[in-house]
Amino acid sequence: MFALPGLRTVPWRLKFFDVATHVRKQRHGPLRGRAGRLADLGSGDGRLVMAASSAGFQCTGFEINSVLVSFSRTKARWSGLPSSRVCFKKADFWKSDLSSYSNVTAFLAPGAMEALGEKLLKELPDGSLLVSCRFPVPNWSPKSSCGSGLDQTWAYDISAVRARLDSETRL
Repeated sequence: MFALPGLRTVPWRLKFFDVATHVRKQRHGPLRGRAGRLADLGSGDGRLVMAASSAGFQCTGFEINSVLVSFSRTKARWSGLPSSRVCFKKADFWKSDLSSYSNVTAFLAPGAMEALGEKLLKELPDGSLLVSCRFPVPNWSPKSSCGSGLDQTWAYDISAVRARLDSETRL
């Protein structure tokens, strides 16, 4: 417990949330009708990246766990997904430039969402979309949301968020 003090506050009874299945059931929900590059922040085993790739996105999964990156890469190769459509990076997305992505998905801890919002406002181009699973970005108004409780996702239009925050700072 001394080496990992943060684990005392982790809610161990949260149910598993399969983001990829949820996205497929929603017919890619807020991503429907969109195109371009998609970054999945904390891509885990790569399910969402592979599901979004099959919907036509050029996807990059950012993951710091090298075992999960290797697993994802192997799974993508076995699935026959071309490396031009799917890429898994062993990289810390906090230290990565996300300005070339027009779509971002994140399933992060609630404490990281405010910092993520600040990073994305600085880096993403206008017209970009953030899809956040289970935890919303504090002080941001979503374009839409679907699901409820632990299965809820929020979609944020970066242009609209910027405009709202700019108008609030002018007041």
